[in-house]
Amino acid sequence: MKIILRLALPLLLLSTSANAIVTRHEQPDARYRVDPRTMPALVDLPDEGHGTLIAPRWVITAAHAVHMMQIMPEEHFVTVNGRRRAVSRIVVYPDYPAARIAWQQMFKQVKTAKPDIFVHQYMAAMASMHDIALLELTEPVTDVAPMPIDRGNAKPGMLSTVYGAGATGTELTGAPDSESHRTQLRRAQNRLTQTDGPWLRYVFDCSAGAPALSGATAGGDSGGPVTVLVAGHTYLAGVTHGLDGTASEVERVVRQMQDGSFRMGVCGQRFAAARVGFYAGWIDQTMTAH
Repeated sequence: MKIILRLALPLLLLSTSANAIVTRHEQPDARYRVDPRTMPALVDLPDEGHGTLIAPRWVITAAHAVHMMQIMPEEHFVTVNGRRRAVSRIVVYPDYPAARIAWQQMFKQVKTAKPDIFVHQYMAAMASMHDIALLELTEPVTDVAPMPIDRGNAKPGMLSTVYGAGATGTELTGAPDSESHRTQLRRAQNRLTQTDGPWLRYVFDCSAGAPALSGATAGGDSGGPVTVLVAGHTYLAGVTHGLDGTASEVERVVRQMQDGSFRMGVCGQRFAAARVGFYAGWIDQTMTAH
């Protein structure tokens, strides 16, 4: 089964599960697959989801992807370059815990809410959501070079690359959440549509002018890297969050979820990733505080 290169499952999955790559059916799956050795700074979380090594003792990921790690001490580890590394501290963005509670309460009503009312609540929630976390490792990683973070070079129209080893499928099948959330590493390329504020956004474009390997994330990809190439160097520009959309797009997804027709990972769906440059000050302060 091919990975669907789009962001995670719709809005609902943004709060509950990670995402994986969904591909285009006319492209061989082999073109999307990536040898993990070509992305050594990619980090695997204990159950599903990813992070990125950005300093010898620091990993960045999505706040929603570390919830199980927070409540299960036996999962205070990550895997980098095939080796388990102990995690000594989990730091989520300060206002995320309260936002998570509000987010979950909102999504409890998604099957019965009036779509237009839900959309208003959703847009307000996204405007205040800071889905980002840092993991401090017990010992520094010495066998992998950290990936530098982007501090403002990402611009609309720029080609980005998203990585994930979660669920997969094509735009024809979607990526059912029942599929395995730990598969082979894949990557997809999409042009950024928004690069200001706390979010990077892109669309799973299947048009004639789209990148040949366009795609989206799905279950199991949360927290993974969205990278950009600047002057020949790769920078971490975003942290995978999940499915997103304009007001009309969100309303359409809600109606599809209510009538049972929704599929995750189809052409035209919009995704969001936490924009690393927006959080650069918090990242620097957190890493130098201890």
